Amino acid sequence: MRVRIPASSANLGPGFDCFGLAWQCWNEIEFIPGGDKLKINGCPERFQNRENLAFRGYLAVLEACGLKEEPLSIEFLKTEIPVSRGLGSSAALIAGGAAAANTLHGLGLSRDELLRIATPIEGHPDNIAPALFGGLTVSAMEDGRALTAAFPLSSKLFFTALIPDFELSTERSRSVLPASVPRADAIFNVSRAALLLKALETGDGALLGLALQDRLHQPFRTKLIPGFNRVRGLAESLGAAGLCISGAGSTLLCVAMGPDFSREMASAMAADFPGWQVRPILPDVQGVQVF
Repeated sequence: MRVRIPASSANLGPGFDCFGLAWQCWNEIEFIPGGDKLKINGCPERFQNRENLAFRGYLAVLEACGLKEEPLSIEFLKTEIPVSRGLGSSAALIAGGAAAANTLHGLGLSRDELLRIATPIEGHPDNIAPALFGGLTVSAMEDGRALTAAFPLSSKLFFTALIPDFELSTERSRSVLPASVPRADAIFNVSRAALLLKALETGDGALLGLALQDRLHQPFRTKLIPGFNRVRGLAESLGAAGLCISGAGSTLLCVAMGPDFSREMASAMAADFPGWQVRPILPDVQGVQVF
């Protein structure tokens, strides 16, 4: 049995640890019950053990349902989602493992139930939710339980992922954040986050540029991305409606109002940023799929 799980961008500017958007960039993993022990292939050797996130997502569902662990083979067939680039690679594996366990054992759990089981592994639901549900999601924690809601996304918007040639771990990216923030900055983010949902729904480029602003995490994290100001300047000069860090980084996400932006941005970045990938990227509206 195979699962296909989309990449995702968390935060989207002001929606820190809450907003997420799934992309048509997938990992595919095969789960085969049987054998004499756990076997994992198709990924680096250091991940071929019980700490593998796909296995942990799988095991979490079994434990939540009171089922006994049995031998299993996990085969990574396709890994399009880059690691430690802020595109939800960890969440995709967890969501894929959870969905596989649900299907293989005929448990009939809803995606909301899978979200609640899988989120503690990641620690926050902002990537897990779009990986499971697809589309644009806003998630929250209530009494230790994750919940999420879906929001509409305008077809007028064109997205481009700017993927650097260096990794940036979530741990490193979180380590630079302050322990507390001024009230004015909290109010700033609440207002922008609310406006962002409207801008993404309507495709209002002017509103989007305002609504993608953030004071809680991006001012600190951009310092970990060499060339950020230069890249942002190029994007703005080419008419991008807005730019934000995808998740914890290092990927940057541009939003434009026309399909030519990706090509123009790739040309503009070629000389100074030869190692970066400039990829037009489409939203995924299905979430995890089981075949």
